[in-house]
Amino acid sequence: MDFNTVLVTGGSGFIGSHLVCSLVNRHPDWRIINLDDLDYCCSPRSLESIEDRANYTFIRGDVCNSRLVDHIFNTESIDVVFHLAAKTHVESSFESPSTFQRVNVDGTRVLLAAAHQARHRPQRFIYVSTDEVYGAGLDEVFDESSPVRPSNPYSVTKASAELLVRSYWDKYKFPIIITRSNNIYGPRQFTEKVIPRFLTLLRMNKKCTIQGTLPKSRHFLFIDDAVSAFLLLLEKGIVGEIYNMGTSCEIPIMQLARQLIRMVKNVPDSEVNDWIDFVPDRPQVDLRYPITSEKLQQLGWRAEVSWTEGIRQTVLCLPVKWYQDHPDFWSAGGDRRQIRGNLEL
Repeated sequence: MDFNTVLVTGGSGFIGSHLVCSLVNRHPDWRIINLDDLDYCCSPRSLESIEDRANYTFIRGDVCNSRLVDHIFNTESIDVVFHLAAKTHVESSFESPSTFQRVNVDGTRVLLAAAHQARHRPQRFIYVSTDEVYGAGLDEVFDESSPVRPSNPYSVTKASAELLVRSYWDKYKFPIIITRSNNIYGPRQFTEKVIPRFLTLLRMNKKCTIQGTLPKSRHFLFIDDAVSAFLLLLEKGIVGEIYNMGTSCEIPIMQLARQLIRMVKNVPDSEVNDWIDFVPDRPQVDLRYPITSEKLQQLGWRAEVSWTEGIRQTVLCLPVKWYQDHPDFWSAGGDRRQIRGNLEL
């Protein structure tokens, strides 16, 4: 399929910046447009390596701004949309659900309407969702046909946005694809997420804080494997379909904390628990999100980066010295959020 111009919303965030860099480097003949409002968890410094490239354009703006979004689609011949712009911090979604509704649902509505009505209709609209729309799974493993049972305001808004995206396929055969991924991790992830949060606390000689005492675990997918899945779906994904992006790497959060403590603090096993502190749980927490990615694997995708290698690369890129040398890495993205008492899973 012949693509020339790709719009990535939220392209200055963790996942978006890795995807944008990959697209710019892999396809010098394509034009890559990044639309991002540089919220607190984003940094233009994530894109320093490609910011002067001729095939890259950055537009600072809000995906909910219909005039701006309409202008982009009316003046650019957008062939592909990767829609990643979203509010994602679950704890914050309990505090400000209306903000999550505005960005995650209304922003998706604005983007869909502009893309559908554009003179040059995109050939692909890839909506990046989350495994959290399935709700908690204990013995159950979710595939794409499993019912969605979101259990917090964040996942409710993601499920709602999915319904909007699906409606454009059902009514107009607008060429959408939906992805639902496990927890994605790697370099340049903002410090509210669990791995960089633990690393940041340890750098500050503070304990890793764990919400509640229930045995929570998460499946972790390395950022390079996530990007390779997006690129494969752009090439081979079937429009109108949903694809899980998952991994068999399930790590209990307690085990994760202990592993990072050993890696960063280099303390004997007898002292590891001294670096762990339990804090109050959030109002609603799901213990795990097991999904199967057989549908995506049938297209030829596999998660290639092992947990051992992925966490090694992450810690090497986010060592104690990195935080000391880059204290204001995210400050250009807006008001920098202080490290919370609770982490984000």
